[in-house]
Amino acid sequence: MGTALIVDDCLTDLTIITQCLQQRGIKVLTANSGEEAIAKINYNRPDLIILDVVLPGCSGFEVCRDLKAEANTSAIPIILYSTKGGEMDKFWGLRQGADFYLSKPIDQEELLRIVKRLLEN
Repeated sequence: MGTALIVDDCLTDLTIITQCLQQRGIKVLTANSGEEAIAKINYNRPDLIILDVVLPGCSGFEVCRDLKAEANTSAIPIILYSTKGGEMDKFWGLRQGADFYLSKPIDQEELLRIVKRLLEN
């Protein structure tokens, strides 16, 4: 069905989202930081990125902005998610180029609907 890269430094969230996607037949790659995510994208281009905002090193906002600015990664859909769920946070995430912005805790059914829609495009 496709490959998703999940970027989160919280093992619990990483595990929950990984299992949720794998149960639907989606191949999952994981990274614990923005820098690790960018390195993995250079070797294994995912069809979709699910990116936490609060990360060690560069933030999810920075990673999103950088990926959307590069010609070879700009078309990869990005779902940002965070405990920062205020309207300004969502607005800022979408301004960085994210396709969707979700608040933690993640609603798994909503996540799956969005992932399916993005992978079908």
